[in-house]
Amino acid sequence: MLNKLLENKFKLIGAVLIVLSLALVRMFELQLFYDPFINYFQNDFKNLPYPQVDKLKLFYSLFFRFILNSALSLTLIYVLFQNRDIFKFSAILYALFLVVLLTSFFIVLDFFPKASWLLFYVRRFIIQPILVLLFIPGFYYQLQNSKK
Repeated sequence: MLNKLLENKFKLIGAVLIVLSLALVRMFELQLFYDPFINYFQNDFKNLPYPQVDKLKLFYSLFFRFILNSALSLTLIYVLFQNRDIFKFSAILYALFLVVLLTSFFIVLDFFPKASWLLFYVRRFIIQPILVLLFIPGFYYQLQNSKK
């Protein structure tokens, strides 16, 4: 096992640096991004109306945050698997999720004022690198099955 770790030390170091970068994005979210929903969702938001937002500024902020997290996540996927096909497939999925999630977020925000839980979870997928937590085990499993 130690030999495997030594063989893959650059993968391991790269993966740790990328995960730390994702943590830094989260740590400095208040300074980097416009998001009035941070305070809203920290309170008892079930019965509260949505906060007033600058929709264009919010769109660009969510878009930039998703792109930043996606770039780091795609880099992590490439560092771990070093497979261009997996990287391309992941990039396509991230692009599709970007369109679907941002569209869903603003539809819920504009047309469903009582759907705060739905808005919470759609926003969560936009601002957190949750997809990489799904993709890495899935690709690993797929690669293990293809070796058999």
